Amino acid sequence: MLEAPASNLYSAPSSCRDRCHEAFDRHQPCHCNARCPEFGNCCKDFEILCGHEGFSYSRDAITKEELQSVSEKIYRADINKAQKEDIILNSQNRISPSETRDHVDRCPEPLFTYVNEKLFSKPTYAAFISLLNNYQRATGRGEHFSAQQLAEQDAFLREIMKTAVLKELYGFLRHQNRYSSEQEFVNDLKNMWFGLYSRGNEEEDSSGFEHVFSGEIKKGKVTGFHNWIRFYMQEKEGLVDYYSHVYDGPWDSYPDVLAMQFNWDGYYKEVGSAFIGSSPEFEFALYSLCFIARPGKVCQLSLGGYPLAIQTYPWDKSTYGNGKKYIATAYVVSSTQ
Repeated sequence: MLEAPASNLYSAPSSCRDRCHEAFDRHQPCHCNARCPEFGNCCKDFEILCGHEGFSYSRDAITKEELQSVSEKIYRADINKAQKEDIILNSQNRISPSETRDHVDRCPEPLFTYVNEKLFSKPTYAAFISLLNNYQRATGRGEHFSAQQLAEQDAFLREIMKTAVLKELYGFLRHQNRYSSEQEFVNDLKNMWFGLYSRGNEEEDSSGFEHVFSGEIKKGKVTGFHNWIRFYMQEKEGLVDYYSHVYDGPWDSYPDVLAMQFNWDGYYKEVGSAFIGSSPEFEFALYSLCFIARPGKVCQLSLGGYPLAIQTYPWDKSTYGNGKKYIATAYVVSSTQ
């Protein structure tokens, strides 16, 4: 009997030879398990050696056309969005992109003239609003959740999972072999959005949810803060001063998109894009879809026949689970392709 060549007696750490679908090992420089394409940490020969076994990245990759199709379905499923009569918006002066650094208030009136606050009694809105006061906006200060605040996170996820919007998203991602059960999906949403990490010093001072929806202050500037409900409530309290906008979307009904400049209690936001009039579950679903399908890249969607692009970024300095990454940020970048 011939002996096997010595080179076949071990697996090169940078290769998937003899490693297809092995258990995740954080000590390995690259991986060969079924979900490494999601995390972008597969070995270079994963597709060649393991692609035919179960999960194939080329087969299960989400195409641009599929993203546009499912985003239209999510758009149509958003029955909790504001109707035209629910919001009166006063967008006032539009400026050029070159003027966004001027810090000049060109709009004497508030952005929101009227919002029908009955919207806020809808279960997903109420659950969302209860989360907004759970954070300290300054980075560098550790976030510590009480049992009540952790329960509010679970309540929000529970409410949005009842909606047609999240059912549409989960059905799509399950069909794409990203999740095998609804509980796995919900657990992942909780980690990627609410898991804490450090933007500043050693303190766990931030999360995707806090950054995107509530807003933060870092190095004297507003970061994140991409939510219309948060903006309206802070403007109503006199804490937000609307300055101008550089972009107003083509939609003649809600949700619309506005990219604006504003002052948040003494700190300036140069360009903050936000959906206007969308339900919390709609934004949460689209940002999650893009983070899962196009992490760190521009994600091309379609809403009501108009193109829209979302940019997400993962937090690269810490992970959860088997090397999965938290959401660092997510926002609308444009509605043109």
